[in-house]
Amino acid sequence: MQRQLIGEIVNRFERRGLRIAGMKMMQLDDKILSEHYSHLVGRPFFPSLAASMKASPVVAMALSGVEAVAVVRGMTGFTNGRKADPGTIRGDYAMSNQQNIVHASDSPENAKIELARFFRPEEIFDYKHALQAYLYAPDEC
Repeated sequence: MQRQLIGEIVNRFERRGLRIAGMKMMQLDDKILSEHYSHLVGRPFFPSLAASMKASPVVAMALSGVEAVAVVRGMTGFTNGRKADPGTIRGDYAMSNQQNIVHASDSPENAKIELARFFRPEEIFDYKHALQAYLYAPDEC
């Protein structure tokens, strides 16, 4: 929100051919951050991470497509923006390990858990992408 890059980032995902299945702006709190980053709660940097995530609303997105998790991970780049390749979201817009613009699920299994954390079932939409025939070969869908 603070960097005013939401439109640019959404545009990148759409141009790549991913389908937006859900999107909303929300304010994160300690409860959801402690759950989402449970593997980091005991680390010394967690309080500053949580503070930065609560500083303004965030935009949560559910993206779909063939191998969507891997595609999104590739598009986001390394967690540390200084090490992320140019052309990735973090490589183009981030200089920090913590202030790195986007979060991306690391596996399809974790994506399901994270989607349930941030979206109610009725907030995820399943619809046919109008350009599907131009995005994928028939045997890929």
